[in-house]
Amino acid sequence: MAARLSLGDVSLHFGGVMVLEDVTFDVEPGVILGLVGPNGAGKTSLFNCISGHYKPSGGSVTIDGIEVVGTAPSSLARHGLARTFQHPALQLDATVLQNVLLGGHTRLPGGPVSWSLRLPHTRRAEREIRAEALGLLRREQLEWAAGRPAEELSHGLHKGIELCRALLAKPALLLLDEPAAGLSHGEVEQLIDTIRRVRAEEDITIVVVEHHMGLISALTDRVVVLDHGRKLMEGTAAQAQSDPRVIEAYLGKDAVDDAA
Repeated sequence: MAARLSLGDVSLHFGGVMVLEDVTFDVEPGVILGLVGPNGAGKTSLFNCISGHYKPSGGSVTIDGIEVVGTAPSSLARHGLARTFQHPALQLDATVLQNVLLGGHTRLPGGPVSWSLRLPHTRRAEREIRAEALGLLRREQLEWAAGRPAEELSHGLHKGIELCRALLAKPALLLLDEPAAGLSHGEVEQLIDTIRRVRAEEDITIVVVEHHMGLISALTDRVVVLDHGRKLMEGTAAQAQSDPRVIEAYLGKDAVDDAA
């Protein structure tokens, strides 16, 4: 079931440097929300606060009403959260299938003892998860690479592998950090189709950080714009692209004056 994400007055400081200040917004279940803003706006830092890689200096992050600030990333997976990274975090010497299977570890029954003993219910779950992993690779037209080391594949294919790994966790909330970074035009179009299909087929909430405004316009129901660590506005992608505050944040005040 798709999760509801709520942020309340999230702030983050490193020493005396303010990175995020009082960021508040909600993402309703099943929505695709774009998190956008110029370089240095705090987008990835906010992602890291949501996913447990940073602990906010203040504020609240809840998933379906459960406070998750201070929860380790590995435990957040049990709350239905999965994420990808701007630079895919793959084990390059492992095979593509092995990398994808890492996304299913939280779904195995029992714990380390039953896993090490290879009990029947553990083996059965492993077979099911392996079949699902191959199905995801087949859907993304990557089954041909299942047995190949990840290091032999391109950056664009690494993005697809990481997405398959995230989806194998059966997330209720999926965070995508610059999924189009480094992709060709054709790969971006394929990515848009993939995310649309995921939204159509899975009961999932998606938050995406992205600079590629074509992807944001094509995919999102709403956007939140950050600037210098603060929420600048919230609305549709079309509203954001025509908002003088957003234009100034991206292009400077002269661009607003020229458009006036």
